[in-house]
Amino acid sequence: MPPEHLVAVVLLAGVVGLDVVSLIQGMVSRPVVAATLGGALLGDTVAGLVTGAALECLALESLPVGASRYPEWGSASVVAGAVATHGVGEGMLPAPASFAVAVLVGTLGAWFAGWMVVKQRQGIAAFARPRLDRLAAGDRSTVVAIQLMGMSLDLARGTVVGLLVALPAWALVAWVAPRWSLPEQVGRAVVITAVAAVAVAAVWKDFHAVSGTRRLFLLALALGTVAVFLGA
Repeated sequence: MPPEHLVAVVLLAGVVGLDVVSLIQGMVSRPVVAATLGGALLGDTVAGLVTGAALECLALESLPVGASRYPEWGSASVVAGAVATHGVGEGMLPAPASFAVAVLVGTLGAWFAGWMVVKQRQGIAAFARPRLDRLAAGDRSTVVAIQLMGMSLDLARGTVVGLLVALPAWALVAWVAPRWSLPEQVGRAVVITAVAAVAVAAVWKDFHAVSGTRRLFLLALALGTVAVFLGA
């Protein structure tokens, strides 16, 4: 990856890391959005979008609710979308090798980023603990200091994740691509089948756990189908 592309991807990963908790929370950190941005940054939006859709299927299995521990998909998905642009195939789709590597590094990177989130929150808690009296009293300077600290650490964490994932990921896809021997259709089918199986299991679990999920799923499926046909 050229240095200027690496810098751009790493900085975008840092900004997306802010969206997870600290700032906006506008769903920019969802894999389908973050990977699309990563692909678009390197000039291949479709490759990023396809990779993001695959990672989104995996992300459905874990919901970022309350104090639960979960993978942090945003920053890693930016890198995955960028990796998917390596050797774009027919119809602007990612090449099978790039697609497989992108999904792999996106998944592993998300777990690594999730571990970093836990360590980061522990550090913030340690910083806040001696200041609990001032926080309880509503001291403005203390509240602002802790908020700015959290935002700064989120930006730094996303940037570090982007760098630590991008460097080995780009080297891996450059090594795998010329050695990939599976036919194009088979290579993509294997990855899509794997992520679809996880997504189906996650949705099936929600069908039994959350009231109204089936109706919403059918409505979204119908609207999505109509949108596809209109777009065609």
